Amino acid sequence: MACAPGPDPLGDSSGDERPKWDNKLQYLLSSVGFAVGLGNFWRFPYLCQSHGGGAFLIPYLIALAFEGIPLFFMELAIGQRLRRGSIGVWTAISPYLGGIGLGSFTASFLIGLYYNTVLTWVLWYLLNSFQHPLPWSTCPLDLNQTGFVEECRGSSSTSYFWYRQTLNITADIDHSGSVQWRLLVCLMACWAVVYLCVIRGIESTGKAIYFTALFPYLVLTIFFIRGLTLPGASDGLIYLFTPNMQTLQNPRVWLDAATQIFFSLSLAFGGHLALASYNPPRNNCEKDAVIIALINSMTSLYASIAVFSVLGFKAANDYKHCLDRNILSLTNEFDFPDQSISRDDYASVLTHLNATQPESVARLHLESCHLQDFLDKSASGTGLAFMVFTEAILHMPGAPVWAVLFFAMLFTLGLSSMFGNMEAVITPLLDMGVLPRWMPKEVLTGLVCLGCFLVATCFTLQSGNYWLEVFDSFASLNLIIFGFFEVVGVIYVYGMEQFCDDIEWMTGRRPGLYWRVTWKVVSPLLLLTIIVAYVTFLAWKTPSYRAWNPHYKQFPLRQEKPYPAWVQTICAVLCLPTLWVPAVVLAQLLARRRRKQENVQQDMHLKLQDSVVC
Repeated sequence: MACAPGPDPLGDSSGDERPKWDNKLQYLLSSVGFAVGLGNFWRFPYLCQSHGGGAFLIPYLIALAFEGIPLFFMELAIGQRLRRGSIGVWTAISPYLGGIGLGSFTASFLIGLYYNTVLTWVLWYLLNSFQHPLPWSTCPLDLNQTGFVEECRGSSSTSYFWYRQTLNITADIDHSGSVQWRLLVCLMACWAVVYLCVIRGIESTGKAIYFTALFPYLVLTIFFIRGLTLPGASDGLIYLFTPNMQTLQNPRVWLDAATQIFFSLSLAFGGHLALASYNPPRNNCEKDAVIIALINSMTSLYASIAVFSVLGFKAANDYKHCLDRNILSLTNEFDFPDQSISRDDYASVLTHLNATQPESVARLHLESCHLQDFLDKSASGTGLAFMVFTEAILHMPGAPVWAVLFFAMLFTLGLSSMFGNMEAVITPLLDMGVLPRWMPKEVLTGLVCLGCFLVATCFTLQSGNYWLEVFDSFASLNLIIFGFFEVVGVIYVYGMEQFCDDIEWMTGRRPGLYWRVTWKVVSPLLLLTIIVAYVTFLAWKTPSYRAWNPHYKQFPLRQEKPYPAWVQTICAVLCLPTLWVPAVVLAQLLARRRRKQENVQQDMHLKLQDSVVC
């Protein structure tokens, strides 16, 4: 970065040779596609629903204003000004900060491994959606063809299809099981698609992004309109957004809001640095940062409405079926005429029978039917996408069509995020000249994708879902720490005034008080608080996972199990990318000391020569 406004940041001679976006829309769609991912669809709605409904928006918007947007603007600014990938950016600012780039590069590599595995599962479901009836609509018959499989009867058809017919999951992480070949083939297909899209960098992803970034919004709008017309949609939306201000007293709510903003914007991955590095040096990155961040948050709200309108429909449907089963039991037990008890009359009839014939009613073991209970059955992550939402789709007319649209949306949503993730890995390698100049970029991209595929095969084991949860929980912690070092590195190492000079040179306007205060005080303190709280939560609770075990007494609830010692060791290893920061600082200090010693020895040698001559 230039110490004062000038044409070449830190003498970057490669600026003229660097690829450029065809137009501004390509860049905006690429950045939006990278930021808007699966978490916007299956994480934010869950947090909003479980953390006080509309009240959750208060800490969310505070975190967006004082953590998300300032950090996002900073990343776009330094990436655009330096025109390099993550490793080159931080080494250029200061050789002592090179560990931030190496750490972001490593974390992006690890996250890309399991993120594309989720797309593998999505692809498997997408391929299975082209049939009627859908394969998760009913339980399969047992070996005797006389009834349904016991594991399926004890859970549900959607859970059985996910845990047994898709993952074929083991009951313990200690038992790895065998490779599931159908998932391995889908994994290979996903990495092949990623390779074909990123094969020539922004030249190829810039073309694909028009479809992968816009198609999810088209499908989401279709679900939005259809969801609002479903019976029970209003129940779901009321449940989602009814504010419960008491939840704001829980520090976990504030922590989840801050981390959701951080990961939703894909901060500290290095992907936004790489994408911004292909912008013209004079591009208004301040305007871009605000626009992309707001689009990302509005997408989360938009997706929440679509999701919970459908889940409200599912809850209303389950509630009606529960009433129907109880009404049938009462009709058979007390010899009522068929259809003599309506759903509206059920409560009054049951109250009357409880008062007059309590023993007979008690023998029926009627289900407890409350709409609120069915609305409470929320889920996030894979549970929402592969079990709850798939079950809701079964109740919709033309279910296979909706399933195809849904999983096609998820696939393109995740694919556009993978573009930015792969840029975070490939761009630093290109900047460092890992391969000779005569070797095509396609070779490096192919080698990276092949290496990722080979490492990610561990997720196709029967225990693969458990390992994906391990990577998701522990590899992502590194990014928050790198985010903190980014702010400290730019503001306190490079210097606030020099950074503001560069922004003024790029945008024509100097950052105002809001940006300067958030960068210098608010954002670092917020990130430091998040890191301390995050580590405290991890240390306070023994690392554990929830296993799918058909022999568990409380099945179909998942069995809580502590991680074995060897798995906890791997959890610790996944946090090691953070050590790149002190390791590079130590290496630079040792190199500096060695250079001083060499200079001293050289001076002494010259003095000895001079004395001999005299």
